[in-house]
Amino acid sequence: MIKLHDKYFKPFISAKQIDDALTRMAEQIAEDFADEVPVFIGVLNGSFMIVSDFVKKYQKPCEVTFIKLASYEGVKSSEDIQRLIGLTQDLSGRSVVILEDIIDTGGTLAEIHRIFKNENVKSLTIATLFYKPTAYKKDFKLHYVGIEIPDKFIVGYGLDYDGLGRNLPEVYQIKTTQHMTNLVLFGPPGAGKGTQANFLKEKYDLVHISTGDVFRYNIKNETALGMLAKSYMDKGELVPDKVTIDMLSAEVEKNADANGFIFDGFPRTNAQASALQELMQSKDSEINAMIALEVEDSILIERLLERGKTSGRSDDADESIIANRIKEYYSKTAILKDYYSDQNKYFGVDGVGSVEEITARLSKVIDTL
Repeated sequence: MIKLHDKYFKPFISAKQIDDALTRMAEQIAEDFADEVPVFIGVLNGSFMIVSDFVKKYQKPCEVTFIKLASYEGVKSSEDIQRLIGLTQDLSGRSVVILEDIIDTGGTLAEIHRIFKNENVKSLTIATLFYKPTAYKKDFKLHYVGIEIPDKFIVGYGLDYDGLGRNLPEVYQIKTTQHMTNLVLFGPPGAGKGTQANFLKEKYDLVHISTGDVFRYNIKNETALGMLAKSYMDKGELVPDKVTIDMLSAEVEKNADANGFIFDGFPRTNAQASALQELMQSKDSEINAMIALEVEDSILIERLLERGKTSGRSDDADESIIANRIKEYYSKTAILKDYYSDQNKYFGVDGVGSVEEITARLSKVIDTL
């Protein structure tokens, strides 16, 4: 991730992908033009990188020049009429290839066609490294396209954001969600996870998403997803991961402007963890850390038995049931511990002490993210 001015950008197209695309374009154009000597023209400022790298790959004789489009000052019309800067040679009867860095709406392309119409060129060919088909509004033919991309703002490889980013060898895509801190909070029964989640969501202004609460809300309100989940539960079947992810996605969407999320009770498997990561990436974010409260079994059992005196929960009153719950927790989280450890995202936190002491330990971890 990089930050330019006030915006964040995520990696999108690698230097190798760009190099491969330019190689394909150069080989195809060389084959199509055979023994002709084309004039390659780059439109400044964005095209300086593509032109430089492209002509290195073009293995036949060619000429290279740059032009720039600038607005006429004081011209009042429905369109921004442009004038050409830098074109000094006579192109009459020549085959001209415009090398563009990116074509989106096609506005610049329309101006190029208008201007070159008076140059008496033999042919005008358009080659662009990047192309946004959903944004393109013109009818001019694009003869060579390197990489088609979605209609999102990009920087790098000659493209800039308010002057910055042109020098990057890769291409980055703007993050529509500028900054989030997303946590997966784990802890065995009796670790105080719920208590800590409440403190953390207030301290960091995060949204706490408890899978159990989300299920109960959807079922109680008879949403489409709630009714679908209930149909599986009524048959004693496990609710498919996709249904759960769709519920979580709806919760994330409802809080699109949040500073981040605390996920509680999900994921439980590697497949679920991967699905959650994909969900957050689709929102231009990611899971930053799995934080697990670590407490000795004997202390957990003691806490739950004490809680059982007032909670009314039968599973808090039987020591053997409590021991099985703790065992089940470890069997599930051991897999996820490895999953997040491999990404350097696992953090174990001592869950013994006062509520304030534990909160301070958790905060220390979060503050480093």
